[in-house]
Amino acid sequence: MSFDHNHAFWIQNHLYQRTGERRGRLERGHQEAEKLFCQNVWWELRGNFDQLHPEFEVLDWRGRSYFCDFAWLTSFVKLIIEIKGYGPHVRDMDRQKYCNELNRETFLAAMGYQVISFSYDDVANRPDLCLTLLRMLISRFQTCTSPVNLDNVMEREIIRLAYTLAQPIRPIDVRTHLAINYRSSVRVLQSLCNKGWFIPHAGAQGKHVLRYELVKREHIRLL
Repeated sequence: MSFDHNHAFWIQNHLYQRTGERRGRLERGHQEAEKLFCQNVWWELRGNFDQLHPEFEVLDWRGRSYFCDFAWLTSFVKLIIEIKGYGPHVRDMDRQKYCNELNRETFLAAMGYQVISFSYDDVANRPDLCLTLLRMLISRFQTCTSPVNLDNVMEREIIRLAYTLAQPIRPIDVRTHLAINYRSSVRVLQSLCNKGWFIPHAGAQGKHVLRYELVKREHIRLL
């Protein structure tokens, strides 16, 4: 079935289950930005709206109701997703609203939620970037029903390690991070070089590769 059909059915199903302000908030709050995220990012990534809740009500640190744009609630993660426009969240925000937003996000993290935000501009104009970043995040929580390719898992972790260290990595860095032997570290790094992820750098005499430099790219898509 098409996105439009699934999206309409999903929203109607949530409206049917809600009353009062929870229903009213969904009717008023799920507008252009939220629908763009559903279409350009979530639908492309998941192909369904299972366990995704629009205009999800949570309490802030003061016990007051707050409706976040989306909550993805599974057995493994409680993920809150916000779509933030520049105007209401930057240009038009006063100091107190700014403090409240930061305090709310910290409180939700303390309550076990992971909170992430995407800008409206990226959702509308650069959805591939949002899609890639969200895929990276969700991949850390998902289980697989098919056999896992161990090499691909190690390759993804090495790429994440390189981004974390923000400098060329050495086989010993990989060996320590993944608890594998030196030969396996070199083998996986060479595979990533062949796939265009890293550039090898030899030592002064040019005999042995000592470091591997991550190829920086505007859009990243983990293997």
